[in-house]
Amino acid sequence: MRDEVQRGLYYDELEPEVRYVHRPGRTMTEADDVLFTTVTMNPQGLHLDAAWAATQPFGRPLVNSMLTLATLVGLSVAHLTRGTIVANLGFTEVTFPHPMFHGDTLYGETTVTDRRLSRSRPGTGVVTLEHVGRNQDGDVVARALRTVLVWTREGHEEHEHKRESEHGGGLL
Repeated sequence: MRDEVQRGLYYDELEPEVRYVHRPGRTMTEADDVLFTTVTMNPQGLHLDAAWAATQPFGRPLVNSMLTLATLVGLSVAHLTRGTIVANLGFTEVTFPHPMFHGDTLYGETTVTDRRLSRSRPGTGVVTLEHVGRNQDGDVVARALRTVLVWTREGHEEHEHKRESEHGGGLL
């Protein structure tokens, strides 16, 4: 019997001009927002003080935008980078054009906007991903360009073979 381990996609499999649609979505609850906001030491009343937030332009608490971004990226992991990413290199052009409210559901999609083999790390490629998050009504609530370093299939196989020969196999 052969084992098939769930993983993301290798550099060789990530195709430009393909929209990778991530499902299921994630409904953002008040508990999620309060926990994330307090764990990250953010005392912003827009996330923690419903009475005060009601007096502000949106009339109710907003989901912390950093929670929206983290969840948007998280929605893509099983589909694109689980076990195939080497490093997250950075984010650019992060925007939140429409608010997320408690009870809204976030859906993610990702497009490869650029890719090239790494010049400094053989067996890997640099990939730019455009993550777009939409709520249940289809409104874009987040957009971010993210650059990652991912394994090529051959590079990962060589790395795993070397690791197994040095450490006797198994998980470390």
